[in-house]
Amino acid sequence: MVSVQSPWQIAAILVARLIFAAVFLMAVAFKVMDIGATAGYIASAGFPFPLFLAWCAALLEVGLVLCFLTGAFFTPAALVAGVYVIFLNFSFHGPSRWAGNQAEFGFFVDHFTFLAGLLFAAVHGPGNVLVSKLGRA
Repeated sequence: MVSVQSPWQIAAILVARLIFAAVFLMAVAFKVMDIGATAGYIASAGFPFPLFLAWCAALLEVGLVLCFLTGAFFTPAALVAGVYVIFLNFSFHGPSRWAGNQAEFGFFVDHFTFLAGLLFAAVHGPGNVLVSKLGRA
């Protein structure tokens, strides 16, 4: 069943998809610009194989960017992104970091706002415009 969307709904969905893609594209860009620093940050959180994990994160984020831009596999991508965002949230902005830097609590809370948007997107899908049929039931 294809629902009819008004012009403002189409625009809002496309802008939301662009925002999701832009956030993950910026994350990829920063990782690739200094993958060593990313690996160091991952190591500082206590994870093994930080360089490998940094490249895995970059590849995942590239995949998410493609899904958000094309609408292909949109719902699974939004759910994976949500799990990824919360994993990152607890790993790098969790309660153990609040005492040393009060801003970390703000980052922690902000990630839940992002999660809410991703969950909403997963439920409602990529819209009917500029959407690949890959991964759509």
